Amino acid sequence: MPHTLFEPFRIKSVEPIRMTTRAERERLLDEAKLNPFLLRADDVLLDFLTDSGTSAMSAKQWGAIMEGDESYAGSRSFFRLEKVVRDLTGYQHIIPTHQGRAAERILFSVACKSGDVVPSNTHFDTTRANLEYQGVEPVDLVIPEGLEPRTRHPFKGNIDLGRVEALLAERGDRVPFGMITLTNNSGGGQPVSLGNLRAYRDLLARHGKPLILDACRFAENAMFIKMREPGWADTSPRDIARETFALADGCTMSAKKDGMVNIGGFLALREGRWVEAAKNLLILTEGFPTYGGLAGRDLEALAVGLDEVLDEHYLRYRLRTAEYMGQRLAAAGVAHVEPTGGHAVYLDARSILPHLAPEDYPAWSLCNALYLEAGIRGVEIGSVMFGKRLDSGEETYHSMDLVRLAFPRRVYTQSHFDYAIEAICELKARAHEVRGVRITHQSRYLRHFTAELAWADAKVG
Repeated sequence: MPHTLFEPFRIKSVEPIRMTTRAERERLLDEAKLNPFLLRADDVLLDFLTDSGTSAMSAKQWGAIMEGDESYAGSRSFFRLEKVVRDLTGYQHIIPTHQGRAAERILFSVACKSGDVVPSNTHFDTTRANLEYQGVEPVDLVIPEGLEPRTRHPFKGNIDLGRVEALLAERGDRVPFGMITLTNNSGGGQPVSLGNLRAYRDLLARHGKPLILDACRFAENAMFIKMREPGWADTSPRDIARETFALADGCTMSAKKDGMVNIGGFLALREGRWVEAAKNLLILTEGFPTYGGLAGRDLEALAVGLDEVLDEHYLRYRLRTAEYMGQRLAAAGVAHVEPTGGHAVYLDARSILPHLAPEDYPAWSLCNALYLEAGIRGVEIGSVMFGKRLDSGEETYHSMDLVRLAFPRRVYTQSHFDYAIEAICELKARAHEVRGVRITHQSRYLRHFTAELAWADAKVG
């Protein structure tokens, strides 16, 4: 029997990729103020900017779309989704939203107050921004191995229980709940073990604090548990996911990831503590509780996607894709976060570009170089995303500067990944030519989305 792990799907529809030249890309990146977010998608060859909302939907999902009930109130499409989510999570209260950040904003608005503190392994960008907007301090407490790109650990997304306990002892009166991100996106898409999650839940419970999951990649996390955590090898990803949700009191979900859809999300809660206030805010800002900012057809597609994502053959292929790229890059001496995560490969820009200082934003610089070299769009997970310009004008820098190449689900084939590997290896050979950048304009929150930059060595005036 052959050992090649191939794509567990067939392709029924395609769209063309517009080819560009290096000269074109230089002009296009300049017009985008050196910000890959501001490029037009048609000008990108391989778009690894994000796996959020970029997936290809299945034939069953497209069929379900035709059954969408667009009634304003009481849509049968909502009740179908509600049944699927309740069966998966065990939570009674399901509040649909247009995407995960809406679920975060609603939860934080009704459950937090200014001056609160919310611990997690690592809060990702919108989670952090939504907390900070409410005057809440997000605290990242991932285990030390989670901040060491080359250290190999099966569950580098685990939260540091000792530091959580210290936080609860010192400022527990200001902690409304604990969070944890599955998988840990900011740290390389690294998984969290059930053992760590259970211990975290118990620790929070002793202090009377609920546990909320950022569950956008719950299925990938479940597959890692099956493959890596002793005692779970013979359990299905679906049952592991149910066990995961059973340990928590609720979740926020960006269904644009492991929901396998292009738009959608939800807030799900076990108890009714925050539900009435959350639904009132939902009505004010998103829509009626049985559609929550989504069309009925989107609810239908999501109900199917939450089932399809737990297929073990798909998940094994999904995780192997990142592992394959990581192995090829490691063989060529390209530094990246090890072991590879589930949805992306994270290049270690500081190692690849040692000639650039933190103030040169090496990960952002590497993103730009990848686009210029091969038309590949990634995203910086580093000091532009997580650093800050203080009122004094000084800059804080993130502990790691990574380039995340996030893979849309069921979109690209092995030849696309081989092309990307070749391009990265060729770029590494000329790494000394990569130029640093400076921020010339930025917003207060989520500055990486809209920032404008210039080459660090460019003449001004």
